[in-house]
Amino acid sequence: MAVDNFHEDNWEFRVEHKNIRVYSAKLEQSDILGFKGVTTLSSSLKKLISLFHDIDGYTRWVHQLSSINLLEKGDNLEYVLHQVVKAPWPLQPRDMIIRTGLDEAGEGGIAVTMSSKPDFIPENPRYARVRETYGKWVFEPLDDEKVRITFDMHVNPGRDIPSPVANTAMFEVPFYSLQNLRKLVLDPSYNPPYPSEVDAFISISEQ
Repeated sequence: MAVDNFHEDNWEFRVEHKNIRVYSAKLEQSDILGFKGVTTLSSSLKKLISLFHDIDGYTRWVHQLSSINLLEKGDNLEYVLHQVVKAPWPLQPRDMIIRTGLDEAGEGGIAVTMSSKPDFIPENPRYARVRETYGKWVFEPLDDEKVRITFDMHVNPGRDIPSPVANTAMFEVPFYSLQNLRKLVLDPSYNPPYPSEVDAFISISEQ
């Protein structure tokens, strides 16, 4: 599967809270729903890109993320990341290997893509390896120095978690991640460095 399996016609509106809209979508060959979160905030594209390249800061905003490590940094803005996600007792914490990329999206927008690479490193018996996950963050510049953020995701956490339980847990991820991201971006004391190598691949417009 890939993030392109999310077609606009499939999304069903679920809830809006604190200016964050959450949608779900049924996917073929899976009992685990896809989820999408959408919000708008005052920010520049460069600060959002800086946030996504601040690997050590991910635990401050990604919902239920307990640790993250950079495994590989490619020459074309691709990262391979190892993430450990909390799970309720008595379940094992989940770990996942994610390859991220940075692409242009629409008129002046930016997309951060995510896809699973479950065999990139050997499994650790302390964790249950997530073998299927993909998603995309899209940043679209708007008027008045605002950016629309859309987060699509699908994660199958494993057969030991019933699909209704998994879908309930996944439903929280886009909402709380976007809420935490917004709080961090709007914090004037948070100023991660901008990765200048981005300019060699993508033209970022100043808002």
